[in-house]
Amino acid sequence: MPVSDRFLATRLREFGTTIFAEMSALALAKGAINLGQGFPDTDGPAEIADAAIEAIRAGHNQYPPGIGIPELRRAVAEHQKRWYDIDLDADTEVLVTAGATEAIAATILALCEPGDEVVTFEPYYDSYAACIAMAGARRRVVTLRPPEYSFDYDELAAAIGPRTRLLLLNSPHNPTGKVFSRDELEQIARLAIERDLVVMTDEVYEHIVFDGEHIPLSTLPGMRERTVTISSGGKTFSFTGWKIGWATAAPELLRAVRTTKQFLTYVSGGPFQHAIAKALSLGDDYYRDLASGLAARRDRLCAGLQSAGFDVFRPSGTYFVTCDIRPLGETDGLAFCRTLPDRCGVVAVPNVVFYDNRDEGLPLVRFTFCKKDEVIAEAVTKLTAF
Repeated sequence: MPVSDRFLATRLREFGTTIFAEMSALALAKGAINLGQGFPDTDGPAEIADAAIEAIRAGHNQYPPGIGIPELRRAVAEHQKRWYDIDLDADTEVLVTAGATEAIAATILALCEPGDEVVTFEPYYDSYAACIAMAGARRRVVTLRPPEYSFDYDELAAAIGPRTRLLLLNSPHNPTGKVFSRDELEQIARLAIERDLVVMTDEVYEHIVFDGEHIPLSTLPGMRERTVTISSGGKTFSFTGWKIGWATAAPELLRAVRTTKQFLTYVSGGPFQHAIAKALSLGDDYYRDLASGLAARRDRLCAGLQSAGFDVFRPSGTYFVTCDIRPLGETDGLAFCRTLPDRCGVVAVPNVVFYDNRDEGLPLVRFTFCKKDEVIAEAVTKLTAF
Protein backbone atom coordinates (compact mmCIF):
# COMPACT_ATOMS: atom_id res chain seq x y z
CA MET A 1 0.00 0.00 0.00
CA PRO A 2 1.47 3.44 -0.92
CA VAL A 3 2.60 5.59 1.99
CA SER A 4 -0.13 8.18 1.36
CA ASP A 5 -2.80 5.47 1.40
CA ARG A 6 -1.46 3.99 4.63
CA PHE A 7 -1.52 7.43 6.24
CA LEU A 8 -5.10 8.05 5.12
CA ALA A 9 -6.25 4.64 6.28
CA THR A 10 -4.69 5.19 9.69
CA ARG A 11 -6.34 8.56 10.08
CA LEU A 12 -9.73 7.21 9.02
CA ARG A 13 -9.50 4.36 11.48
CA GLU A 14 -8.62 6.76 14.27
CA PHE A 15 -11.21 9.43 13.64
CA GLY A 16 -13.81 8.11 11.19
CA THR A 17 -16.95 10.15 10.67
CA THR A 18 -17.29 12.67 13.46
CA ILE A 19 -19.83 11.87 16.12
CA PHE A 20 -21.40 15.29 15.55
CA ALA A 21 -22.26 14.44 11.97
CA GLU A 22 -23.65 11.07 13.03
CA MET A 23 -25.82 12.52 15.79
CA SER A 24 -27.08 15.40 13.64
CA ALA A 25 -27.99 12.93 10.90
CA LEU A 26 -29.91 10.89 13.47
CA ALA A 27 -31.76 14.00 14.62
CA LEU A 28 -32.78 14.75 11.05
CA ALA A 29 -33.74 11.18 10.21
CA LYS A 30 -35.79 10.68 13.38
CA GLY A 31 -37.22 14.18 13.65
CA ALA A 32 -35.60 14.43 17.09
CA ILE A 33 -34.63 17.50 19.09
CA ASN A 34 -30.92 18.07 18.54
CA LEU A 35 -29.23 18.91 21.84
CA GLY A 36 -26.02 17.34 20.55
CA GLN A 37 -24.10 19.61 18.21
CA GLY A 38 -23.33 22.98 19.74
CA PHE A 39 -24.75 25.66 17.52
CA PRO A 40 -27.50 28.16 18.41
CA ASP A 41 -30.91 27.88 16.77
CA THR A 42 -31.22 31.67 16.52
CA ASP A 43 -28.99 34.21 14.79
CA GLY A 44 -26.99 36.88 16.56
CA PRO A 45 -27.76 40.63 16.62
CA ALA A 46 -29.59 41.94 13.56
CA GLU A 47 -27.25 44.94 13.37
CA ILE A 48 -24.31 42.59 12.87
CA ALA A 49 -26.12 40.67 10.12
CA ASP A 50 -26.90 44.05 8.53
CA ALA A 51 -23.19 44.95 8.73
CA ALA A 52 -22.33 41.83 6.72
CA ILE A 53 -24.94 42.72 4.10
CA GLU A 54 -23.60 46.27 3.92
CA ALA A 55 -20.07 44.94 3.46
CA ILE A 56 -21.23 42.73 0.57
CA ARG A 57 -23.01 45.62 -1.09
CA ALA A 58 -20.00 47.85 -0.54
CA GLY A 59 -17.92 45.46 -2.62
CA HIS A 60 -15.85 43.73 0.05
CA ASN A 61 -16.15 40.44 -1.83
CA GLN A 62 -12.65 39.72 -3.09
CA TYR A 63 -9.65 38.33 -1.25
CA PRO A 64 -9.05 40.21 1.99
CA PRO A 65 -5.46 40.61 3.21
CA GLY A 66 -3.87 37.30 4.20
CA ILE A 67 -3.58 38.32 7.86
CA GLY A 68 -7.13 39.72 7.96
CA ILE A 69 -8.61 43.13 7.27
CA PRO A 70 -7.07 45.97 9.32
CA GLU A 71 -10.45 46.85 10.87
CA LEU A 72 -10.87 43.38 12.37
CA ARG A 73 -7.27 43.10 13.54
CA ARG A 74 -7.63 46.45 15.31
CA ALA A 75 -10.97 45.37 16.77
CA VAL A 76 -9.41 42.18 18.18
CA ALA A 77 -6.55 44.17 19.70
CA GLU A 78 -9.01 46.66 21.22
CA HIS A 79 -11.14 43.79 22.56
CA GLN A 80 -8.14 42.23 24.35
CA LYS A 81 -7.24 45.60 25.86
CA ARG A 82 -10.82 46.37 26.87
CA TRP A 83 -11.52 43.08 28.62
CA TYR A 84 -8.12 41.87 29.81
CA ASP A 85 -5.73 44.86 29.61
CA ILE A 86 -3.60 43.02 27.05
CA ASP A 87 -1.66 45.27 24.69
CA LEU A 88 -1.32 43.90 21.16
CA ASP A 89 0.16 45.24 17.94
CA ALA A 90 -2.65 44.73 15.44
CA ASP A 91 -0.17 44.40 12.57
CA THR A 92 2.23 41.83 14.03
CA GLU A 93 0.36 40.09 16.87
CA VAL A 94 -3.13 39.43 15.45
CA LEU A 95 -3.97 36.90 12.72
CA VAL A 96 -7.49 36.37 11.35
CA THR A 97 -8.38 32.74 10.57
CA ALA A 98 -11.23 30.63 9.21
CA GLY A 99 -12.72 30.10 12.62
CA ALA A 100 -10.89 28.96 15.72
CA THR A 101 -10.50 25.48 14.21
CA GLU A 102 -8.13 26.75 11.53
CA ALA A 103 -6.18 28.72 14.11
CA ILE A 104 -5.78 25.53 16.16
CA ALA A 105 -4.65 23.55 13.12
CA ALA A 106 -2.23 26.23 11.94
CA THR A 107 -0.68 26.57 15.39
CA ILE A 108 -0.14 22.84 15.88
CA LEU A 109 1.17 22.33 12.34
CA ALA A 110 3.47 25.33 12.67
CA LEU A 111 4.97 24.49 16.03
CA CYS A 112 5.12 20.67 16.04
CA GLU A 113 7.37 18.28 14.14
CA PRO A 114 6.81 14.54 13.67
CA GLY A 115 7.57 12.79 16.93
CA ASP A 116 6.93 15.85 19.10
CA GLU A 117 4.41 15.55 21.90
CA VAL A 118 1.43 17.75 22.73
CA VAL A 119 0.03 17.62 26.26
CA THR A 120 -3.66 18.41 26.65
CA PHE A 121 -6.52 17.71 29.02
CA GLU A 122 -9.19 15.12 28.36
CA PRO A 123 -12.00 15.17 27.52
CA TYR A 124 -10.83 17.29 24.57
CA TYR A 125 -12.45 18.97 21.58
CA ASP A 126 -12.13 16.42 18.78
CA SER A 127 -10.17 18.61 16.36
CA TYR A 128 -7.25 18.69 18.80
CA ALA A 129 -6.57 14.99 18.30
CA ALA A 130 -6.96 15.26 14.53
CA CYS A 131 -4.61 18.24 14.21
CA ILE A 132 -1.97 16.64 16.43
CA ALA A 133 -2.11 13.50 14.28
CA MET A 134 -1.88 15.49 11.03
CA ALA A 135 1.28 17.14 12.36
CA GLY A 136 2.78 13.71 12.99
CA ALA A 137 2.95 14.52 16.70
CA ARG A 138 1.71 12.46 19.64
CA ARG A 139 -0.79 13.53 22.25
CA ARG A 140 -0.36 12.97 25.95
CA VAL A 141 -3.51 13.50 28.00
CA VAL A 142 -4.22 14.50 31.58
CA THR A 143 -7.72 13.56 32.71
CA LEU A 144 -10.19 16.06 34.17
CA ARG A 145 -12.51 14.14 36.50
CA PRO A 146 -16.03 15.06 37.59
CA PRO A 147 -17.73 16.57 39.40
CA GLU A 148 -15.25 19.49 39.66
CA TYR A 149 -13.21 18.40 36.63
CA SER A 150 -10.04 19.26 38.48
CA PHE A 151 -6.64 17.90 37.48
CA ASP A 152 -3.74 16.45 39.40
CA TYR A 153 -0.64 18.67 39.24
CA ASP A 154 1.76 15.74 39.55
CA GLU A 155 -0.03 13.95 36.72
CA LEU A 156 0.34 17.02 34.52
CA ALA A 157 4.02 17.37 35.41
CA ALA A 158 4.61 13.69 34.64
CA ALA A 159 2.93 13.98 31.24
CA ILE A 160 5.50 16.56 30.12
CA GLY A 161 8.57 14.84 28.71
CA PRO A 162 11.67 15.68 26.69
CA ARG A 163 9.69 15.57 23.41
CA THR A 164 6.88 17.84 24.64
CA ARG A 165 6.64 20.86 22.38
CA LEU A 166 3.20 22.27 23.13
CA LEU A 167 0.70 22.38 25.96
CA LEU A 168 -2.92 22.83 24.82
CA LEU A 169 -5.44 24.44 27.17
CA ASN A 170 -9.16 25.06 26.60
CA SER A 171 -10.93 27.36 29.06
CA PRO A 172 -13.87 27.70 29.32
CA HIS A 173 -13.71 24.02 28.53
CA ASN A 174 -15.67 22.02 25.98
CA PRO A 175 -17.28 19.55 26.70
CA THR A 176 -17.25 19.87 30.51
CA GLY A 177 -18.08 23.56 30.96
CA LYS A 178 -15.18 23.92 33.39
CA VAL A 179 -13.64 27.37 33.86
CA PHE A 180 -10.05 26.99 35.02
CA SER A 181 -9.34 28.93 38.22
CA ARG A 182 -6.45 31.35 38.69
CA ASP A 183 -4.70 28.82 40.92
CA GLU A 184 -4.98 26.12 38.25
CA LEU A 185 -3.74 28.50 35.56
CA GLU A 186 -0.79 29.46 37.73
CA GLN A 187 0.11 25.78 38.09
CA ILE A 188 0.01 25.36 34.32
CA ALA A 189 2.06 28.53 33.80
CA ARG A 190 4.66 27.38 36.32
CA LEU A 191 5.20 24.14 34.45
CA ALA A 192 5.26 25.88 31.05
CA ILE A 193 8.00 28.22 32.23
CA GLU A 194 10.01 25.53 34.02
CA ARG A 195 9.89 23.18 31.01
CA ASP A 196 10.17 25.96 28.40
CA LEU A 197 6.90 25.12 26.63
CA VAL A 198 4.65 27.05 24.30
CA VAL A 199 1.00 27.01 25.38
CA MET A 200 -1.91 27.26 22.97
CA THR A 201 -5.10 28.43 24.65
CA ASP A 202 -8.52 27.94 23.07
CA GLU A 203 -10.74 30.66 24.53
CA VAL A 204 -13.73 30.64 22.17
CA TYR A 205 -16.20 30.58 25.09
CA GLU A 206 -14.50 33.49 26.86
CA HIS A 207 -17.73 35.50 27.19
CA ILE A 208 -19.93 32.56 28.16
CA VAL A 209 -18.99 32.27 31.83
CA PHE A 210 -21.55 31.89 34.62
CA ASP A 211 -19.46 31.08 37.69
CA GLY A 212 -15.95 32.36 38.29
CA GLU A 213 -14.16 34.46 35.70
CA HIS A 214 -12.29 33.94 32.47
CA ILE A 215 -8.58 34.66 32.90
CA PRO A 216 -6.45 34.53 29.75
CA LEU A 217 -3.29 32.55 30.46
CA SER A 218 -1.22 35.15 28.63
CA THR A 219 -1.94 37.68 31.39
CA LEU A 220 0.01 35.63 33.96
CA PRO A 221 3.65 36.55 34.63
CA GLY A 222 6.05 35.01 32.14
CA MET A 223 3.33 33.78 29.77
CA ARG A 224 2.92 36.67 27.31
CA GLU A 225 5.81 35.56 25.08
CA ARG A 226 5.03 31.83 25.14
CA THR A 227 1.24 31.77 24.62
CA VAL A 228 -0.80 31.56 21.41
CA THR A 229 -4.33 32.69 22.27
CA ILE A 230 -7.19 31.62 20.02
CA SER A 231 -10.80 32.80 19.89
CA SER A 232 -13.56 33.56 17.41
CA GLY A 233 -16.76 35.46 16.83
CA GLY A 234 -18.93 32.39 16.26
CA LYS A 235 -19.84 31.51 19.84
CA THR A 236 -19.88 35.06 21.21
CA PHE A 237 -22.14 36.48 18.49
CA SER A 238 -24.09 33.36 17.43
CA PHE A 239 -22.89 33.41 13.83
CA THR A 240 -21.08 30.08 13.89
CA GLY A 241 -21.41 29.55 10.13
CA TRP A 242 -19.37 32.65 9.31
CA LYS A 243 -16.17 31.01 10.58
CA ILE A 244 -14.29 34.13 11.63
CA GLY A 245 -11.61 33.42 14.22
CA TRP A 246 -8.23 34.77 15.26
CA ALA A 247 -4.95 33.95 16.90
CA THR A 248 -2.90 36.40 18.93
CA ALA A 249 0.69 35.93 20.05
CA ALA A 250 4.12 37.55 20.18
CA PRO A 251 5.39 38.39 16.67
CA GLU A 252 7.86 35.50 16.34
CA LEU A 253 5.24 32.92 17.36
CA LEU A 254 2.52 34.42 15.22
CA ARG A 255 4.83 34.55 12.22
CA ALA A 256 5.14 30.77 12.32
CA VAL A 257 1.36 30.32 12.62
CA ARG A 258 0.77 32.75 9.78
CA THR A 259 3.21 30.90 7.51
CA THR A 260 1.23 27.70 7.96
CA LYS A 261 -2.20 29.35 7.80
CA GLN A 262 -1.56 30.79 4.34
CA PHE A 263 -1.41 27.26 2.92
CA LEU A 264 -4.63 26.14 4.59
CA THR A 265 -7.40 28.54 3.54
CA TYR A 266 -5.20 31.52 2.66
CA VAL A 267 -8.15 33.84 3.35
CA SER A 268 -11.86 33.56 4.10
CA GLY A 269 -15.04 35.46 4.89
CA GLY A 270 -14.18 38.92 3.58
CA PRO A 271 -17.52 40.65 4.27
CA PHE A 272 -18.01 38.73 7.50
CA GLN A 273 -14.71 40.07 8.80
CA HIS A 274 -16.16 43.57 8.55
CA ALA A 275 -19.26 42.49 10.45
CA ILE A 276 -17.34 40.79 13.29
CA ALA A 277 -15.14 43.88 13.60
CA LYS A 278 -18.32 45.83 14.35
CA ALA A 279 -19.62 43.11 16.66
CA LEU A 280 -16.55 43.31 18.89
CA SER A 281 -17.44 46.92 19.68
CA LEU A 282 -20.90 46.07 21.08
CA GLY A 283 -21.63 47.49 24.51
CA ASP A 284 -21.16 45.71 27.82
CA ASP A 285 -24.90 45.05 28.04
CA TYR A 286 -24.71 42.70 25.06
CA TYR A 287 -22.06 40.54 26.73
CA ARG A 288 -23.96 40.55 30.05
CA ASP A 289 -27.20 39.53 28.37
CA LEU A 290 -25.45 36.76 26.45
CA ALA A 291 -24.11 35.18 29.64
CA SER A 292 -27.22 35.73 31.74
CA GLY A 293 -29.54 34.37 29.05
CA LEU A 294 -27.49 31.22 28.64
CA ALA A 295 -27.17 30.82 32.43
CA ALA A 296 -30.97 30.74 32.68
CA ARG A 297 -31.15 28.06 29.97
CA ARG A 298 -28.40 26.11 31.70
CA ASP A 299 -30.40 26.12 34.91
CA ARG A 300 -33.57 25.06 33.11
CA LEU A 301 -31.91 22.16 31.32
CA CYS A 302 -29.92 21.03 34.36
CA ALA A 303 -33.07 20.97 36.49
CA GLY A 304 -34.88 18.98 33.81
CA LEU A 305 -32.06 16.48 33.44
CA GLN A 306 -31.91 16.01 37.20
CA SER A 307 -35.65 15.40 37.34
CA ALA A 308 -35.23 12.83 34.56
CA GLY A 309 -32.76 10.93 36.72
CA PHE A 310 -29.39 11.91 35.29
CA ASP A 311 -26.43 12.75 37.53
CA VAL A 312 -25.76 16.30 36.29
CA PHE A 313 -22.40 18.11 36.44
CA ARG A 314 -23.42 21.76 36.41
CA PRO A 315 -21.15 23.75 34.05
CA SER A 316 -19.51 27.06 34.94
CA GLY A 317 -19.23 28.17 31.32
CA THR A 318 -19.77 27.29 27.62
CA TYR A 319 -23.18 26.04 26.55
CA PHE A 320 -22.78 22.36 27.32
CA VAL A 321 -23.72 20.20 30.30
CA THR A 322 -22.32 16.72 30.96
CA CYS A 323 -24.38 14.00 32.67
CA ASP A 324 -23.70 10.53 34.02
CA ILE A 325 -26.21 7.96 32.76
CA ARG A 326 -25.49 5.28 35.37
CA PRO A 327 -28.35 6.38 37.67
CA LEU A 328 -30.63 5.46 34.77
CA GLY A 329 -29.26 1.91 34.75
CA GLU A 330 -27.16 2.63 31.64
CA THR A 331 -23.37 2.34 31.30
CA ASP A 332 -22.50 2.85 27.61
CA GLY A 333 -22.90 6.47 26.54
CA LEU A 334 -22.30 5.75 22.86
CA ALA A 335 -25.02 3.10 22.71
CA PHE A 336 -27.29 5.32 24.81
CA CYS A 337 -26.95 8.28 22.43
CA ARG A 338 -27.45 6.14 19.34
CA THR A 339 -30.74 4.80 20.67
CA LEU A 340 -32.02 7.91 22.47
CA PRO A 341 -33.65 9.48 19.37
CA ASP A 342 -35.83 6.38 18.92
CA ARG A 343 -36.53 6.03 22.62
CA CYS A 344 -37.57 9.61 23.38
CA GLY A 345 -36.87 11.90 20.42
CA VAL A 346 -33.82 13.75 21.80
CA VAL A 347 -30.22 13.74 20.57
CA ALA A 348 -27.15 14.01 22.81
CA VAL A 349 -23.42 13.39 22.23
CA PRO A 350 -21.43 10.60 23.94
CA ASN A 351 -18.42 12.02 25.78
CA VAL A 352 -16.39 8.85 25.27
CA VAL A 353 -15.30 10.17 21.85
CA PHE A 354 -13.46 12.99 23.64
CA TYR A 355 -11.29 10.62 25.70
CA ASP A 356 -8.18 8.51 25.14
CA ASN A 357 -8.94 6.74 28.43
CA ARG A 358 -12.30 5.50 27.23
CA ASP A 359 -13.39 4.02 30.55
CA GLU A 360 -13.36 7.55 32.01
CA GLY A 361 -15.86 8.85 29.48
CA LEU A 362 -17.96 5.78 28.73
CA PRO A 363 -20.94 6.57 31.02
CA LEU A 364 -21.00 10.31 30.24
CA VAL A 365 -23.11 12.22 27.69
CA ARG A 366 -23.28 15.88 26.71
CA PHE A 367 -26.29 18.09 26.02
CA THR A 368 -26.28 21.66 24.75
CA PHE A 369 -28.54 24.45 25.99
CA CYS A 370 -27.85 27.08 23.30
CA LYS A 371 -31.38 26.55 22.04
CA LYS A 372 -34.70 28.39 22.32
CA ASP A 373 -36.53 28.12 25.63
CA GLU A 374 -39.40 26.22 24.05
CA VAL A 375 -36.98 23.70 22.49
CA ILE A 376 -35.34 23.06 25.86
CA ALA A 377 -38.76 22.73 27.51
CA GLU A 378 -39.90 20.17 24.94
CA ALA A 379 -36.68 18.20 25.28
CA VAL A 380 -37.00 18.15 29.07
CA THR A 381 -40.58 16.89 28.79
CA LYS A 382 -39.49 14.07 26.51
CA LEU A 383 -36.49 13.14 28.67
CA THR A 384 -38.53 13.19 31.87
CA ALA A 385 -41.18 10.95 30.34
CA PHE A 386 -38.44 8.60 29.12
